[in-house]
Amino acid sequence: MKAGIRISGFGGQGIVLSGVIVGKAAVFQGLNAVQTQSYGPEARGGSTKSEVVISNEEIDYPKVESASVSLIMSQEAFYKYALRTKREGIIIYDPELIPDHNIEGDFKLAEINATRIASELGTKIVANIVMLGAFNEICNLLSKESMTLAIKDSIPKMLDLNLSAFEAGREKVKILK
Repeated sequence: MKAGIRISGFGGQGIVLSGVIVGKAAVFQGLNAVQTQSYGPEARGGSTKSEVVISNEEIDYPKVESASVSLIMSQEAFYKYALRTKREGIIIYDPELIPDHNIEGDFKLAEINATRIASELGTKIVANIVMLGAFNEICNLLSKESMTLAIKDSIPKMLDLNLSAFEAGREKVKILK
């Protein structure tokens, strides 16, 4: 098993943290993982990408050329990365942040109103964790237990809020095709 996960959006959305959590969850599950990141020079608002390769074998290349799963949190990232998802791969996006989400191709599409759900929980800053809940529910790459352990390990201060966001993402994701 080998999978490439690309998480993209803009600075300030927790894109890099999300990649770190996915990588940790894979390691906690006994898999190999490598996480890379790139972001614009702006502290907030610039283009941001985090990629995670997970495998039960040795990983020989740390980049994701064609993602098995794409989690997308901005319109710019959708334009740039959606078509870089593998045939029959999964694209998970927030339709409120990505109004133009029409795409042709053999993809599984899923939407989660991550920003709205996070706001309903009290703060938009957990939208990335809502996205991770949707990812976990749809993809079956990593166990719920390993994802929860990675969240606990990565964000111990606002743990209850983040675990609620993760569960909300698991419960409210909609598979479109």
